[in-house]
Amino acid sequence: MTGFKGKIDFRLCCGSLYHRPMTESKAFISGCKGLTITPEEKAFFARERPWGFILFGRNIGEPEQISDLTASLRDSIGNPDAPVLIDQEGGRVQRIRPPIVPQYPNGAAIGEIYRRDRQQGLRAAWLMSRLHAFDLMRFGITVDCLPVLDVPVEGSNDVIGNRAYGYDPQAVAEIGAAAAAGLKAGGMLPVMKHMPGHGRAFVDSHDKLPVVDTAFDDLAKSDFVPFAAMKNELMAMSAHIVFTAIDLHEPATTSAKVVRDVIRGHIGFDGLLMSDDVSMNALAGDIETRARGIVAAGLDLVLHCHGIMDEMVQVARVVPVISGETLRRVKAVEGGFAKPDASDETALRDEFNGMLAIA
Repeated sequence: MTGFKGKIDFRLCCGSLYHRPMTESKAFISGCKGLTITPEEKAFFARERPWGFILFGRNIGEPEQISDLTASLRDSIGNPDAPVLIDQEGGRVQRIRPPIVPQYPNGAAIGEIYRRDRQQGLRAAWLMSRLHAFDLMRFGITVDCLPVLDVPVEGSNDVIGNRAYGYDPQAVAEIGAAAAAGLKAGGMLPVMKHMPGHGRAFVDSHDKLPVVDTAFDDLAKSDFVPFAAMKNELMAMSAHIVFTAIDLHEPATTSAKVVRDVIRGHIGFDGLLMSDDVSMNALAGDIETRARGIVAAGLDLVLHCHGIMDEMVQVARVVPVISGETLRRVKAVEGGFAKPDASDETALRDEFNGMLAIA
């Protein structure tokens, strides 16, 4: 495995990460449409000041372009420390791909190493995340939406599928913790997903609303376990799923009851909670209605991924300026970034590749 070994944004190496107050930011994360930001996007970001940005495959061209894009996004809101997120799991959910960075295995492959040798599996999870951090920090990307803590059941939709580490909630929790630790060792922060659990979905939430009829006690013994084990992480993403044992009508993303009683209550997560993409068809109504529901449910941030300007305007219209408990959680995130450790990238790549060769 070899990846791009270009320059690292000097601002990420000088201890300046996330010290600027975010009091003027609005409670949403935004994407953009292409490889560069347009004048319309630049004006929108400057006016509405999203808390952060997220990149997708459509935003990835070549190494220098990625670095230029992340810098341009930050410049548009006048904040060189604004977080830039990406979904870089490995497998089919890997936004930056070869030849820019290596192709990494999916979560199930890491889980298989764990099942053969627990310590080797945990090391593999840590290594892969640490390598993600080497890759992503070069481009100014500072948050990876990883680990996937969902516990699938037999026959569930493959929207999660082999992205999951396995079917044992305790194993998922251990592997997820190792993956999160690898990112943090590399100077990044993780986002746990999809809280309080997406593994029982029998339809793809990008297209339809999954409804789970499982009893609360069974959810608590399985789906919620990895999130409870990692409740002290700083960020998590919600699941667009109805749990009828908790709320008959609203998916977790727009359910005040799920947020209050399960995520903040039973699981005990007090970190920054963002929605999954507000554009996904599991949610009902227009984008403005969805965003209002997310805010009303008590989530901290609305995530809008698609870069569609009309939708971005609708989100910005209804989300509040960050304040109160959300501001407290944002400040915790700001203070949660550390300088990368002194790991040798070549040595870690060789070690990881050796594990995959044995597998």
